[in-house]
Amino acid sequence: MSGKVLIFSAPSGSGKSTIVNHLLSLHPEIEFSVSATSRPPRGAEQDGVEYLFYSADVFRALVAQDKFVEYEEVYPDRFYGTLKSEVNRIWAKGHVIIFDVDVKGGVSLKKYFGDAALSVFIQAPSVEELRRRLITRATDPMDAIETRVAKAAEEMTYAPKFDKVLVNDDLQTALKEAEELVNNFLKH
Repeated sequence: MSGKVLIFSAPSGSGKSTIVNHLLSLHPEIEFSVSATSRPPRGAEQDGVEYLFYSADVFRALVAQDKFVEYEEVYPDRFYGTLKSEVNRIWAKGHVIIFDVDVKGGVSLKKYFGDAALSVFIQAPSVEELRRRLITRATDPMDAIETRVAKAAEEMTYAPKFDKVLVNDDLQTALKEAEELVNNFLKH
């Protein structure tokens, strides 16, 4: 281990990516860890920017080669994971890693990095608010939204496994709270 790690996890639509992007804009020493996935790109997503996109078969081959810090099969043939090479790339620059991952990935990363990591669970005010946000985002068909909403209810049970729970019912307040958490963690 050579550096610090920030882990942000949440059900889809909780505002996790908005909060992570805000923190990245404030801290040049923090660098986003690009996760690997076997899902196809959504909208204008680009390989190597939002995700490293692989086929399910290639993803499985990387797992077999022990290339991941952690990975999950979130849906059948839909893998997400953190490549060891990505962690090493960021730490080699002397940067702090920030992860934007699903809740199981967040729990796995916290176990792996221990006290070198601050894990934060972003919680939406309610499952209904999550549904509304996902519909408004308009990046997924309705059946995919309903699958994500059902999954979100289960994911919310993971909140106690994180160092901090940040409720995002007001974005400006949530951004300020995230700034304070990160600033305090980076000082020590």
